[in-house]
Amino acid sequence: MFSEDVASFFRSPVREIFKRVDLNSIYSFAGGYPSADTFPLDEIRKTMSEVISTYGGQAFQYGATQGVMQLREAVAERYGVSVERVQITSSSQQGIDVCTRVLVDPGDVILTSSPSYLGALQSFRSYRADIRGVAHMNDIDSFREAYVQVIEQVLSEGKKIKFLYMIPDFQNPSGESLTFGERKMLVELARRYGFLIVEDSPYRELRYEGEDIPTMYSIDPDIVIHLGSFSKIFAPGFRLGWAIAHPEILDKIYVCKQSLDLCPPVFDQYVAAEFLRSGRLDANLSRSIGLYKGKRDLLLSLLEKYMPRGVRWTHPEGGLFLFLTMPEGFDAVKFYDTALDAGVAYVAGEFFHPDGSGKNTMRMNFSFMTEEKITEGVQLLARLLRAEIVDN
Repeated sequence: MFSEDVASFFRSPVREIFKRVDLNSIYSFAGGYPSADTFPLDEIRKTMSEVISTYGGQAFQYGATQGVMQLREAVAERYGVSVERVQITSSSQQGIDVCTRVLVDPGDVILTSSPSYLGALQSFRSYRADIRGVAHMNDIDSFREAYVQVIEQVLSEGKKIKFLYMIPDFQNPSGESLTFGERKMLVELARRYGFLIVEDSPYRELRYEGEDIPTMYSIDPDIVIHLGSFSKIFAPGFRLGWAIAHPEILDKIYVCKQSLDLCPPVFDQYVAAEFLRSGRLDANLSRSIGLYKGKRDLLLSLLEKYMPRGVRWTHPEGGLFLFLTMPEGFDAVKFYDTALDAGVAYVAGEFFHPDGSGKNTMRMNFSFMTEEKITEGVQLLARLLRAEIVDN
């Protein structure tokens, strides 16, 4: 009774955690939840009232598939693009999925980083794409050569590369960012070999140090689809994101979305538009950045203080995550039940690797818990890891 696609679905280990335990009852470094302290409830309440007063019943009616014009214009103004290049989506996760839906046939190749965002890998596999991951290298010449080797291998197999999926700013799960040189290099490869780039940027505005790096979209707006989200900078419950791309690409997404959701949540769009235009989003974002920077700094200091020898981690300049690497031979999937039974959760890094490697890695989130729980959680996880690593 089920379609052939069902065999390609796989369960999110993060969502399975949520089914097993109450996140508030444990030390959870697992999910990508923003802190509830960043939700500006009073401002949201005020904005909702303004939307109802201004738009009345229109705010609760069906809307345009492309998104309400007020929000499209606000996004276009914020990011310096024309409004015809803006499509509102029901979350950036939908943006990833709809890009895959309109571009990929079963067996087509999608290039991505290794590790890469779990939700994107789920979408790619559900459409039976052939996912080829490339590990990041600090030497740009080696990095380019690694991509060229994979691309040439794909072409030698007679397969099509449809797009490169990349999170260039504070990547999920690693927290790392691409340099401007690396972004230019990947765009040049896309031009040379004739594939598109899907640039996923939900964390871009959560920078805690360093200078902003131009987007891949700004390097070549005609071959890059830029995805954004209100989930990490406003509130995930609104389920709103956007895609910025060439109008010809957006037209295919527009037609596809008609059969998916008809239109993004209309009332939520009016609220987001007013929040953007009033300056409330930027004011709240500034407060959120201060909060998250303090949590990131705390987590880094705690890892330095408590983690056993042989454990390494990334040092993100922004975003919500960092990545731990344990000694070779450690299995983060097998260790998971031990950790969860003791009251601490993470996500095993293996799930973020397209080829199932990275068994000795794990992702840690620092945005969700209080500083007190972060401190206690790191101490507990470090004790468990120390016992496991020493025993083995």
